Amino acid sequence: MAYQLIFTDSYKKCAKRFAKKHPELAQPYRKTLMQLCDNPQHPSLRLHGLKGKLQGLHSVSINMNYRISLELMITDKEIILINVGSHDDVY
Repeated sequence: MAYQLIFTDSYKKCAKRFAKKHPELAQPYRKTLMQLCDNPQHPSLRLHGLKGKLQGLHSVSINMNYRISLELMITDKEIILINVGSHDDVY
C-alpha cells in the first residue's frame, strides 16, 4: 500500500525555492518522492532518524548532497514533508 505525502505550506515554499535554485535535480527529486510514496524503506533513500534539535524527524537522500527531511507516521501511512535542501540547509 502506498503512503500519502503531505505537502505543508512551508514545505511547498521551500520546495519551490529548491526547484528554482536546482533545476538539474528535478528528475531525481521526483524519483525520490515516488520511491518514498511506494516504499519509504527502499535502500536507495537511505532513510534514517535525526538527532539533536531535529529528533523525531527522518531524512531521505535525493543524492549524496541533497536531502528531504520529513515526519514519518507509519501507522497512518502518511509522510509529512518538512524541508528540502543541501545537507547543511536541512540539518
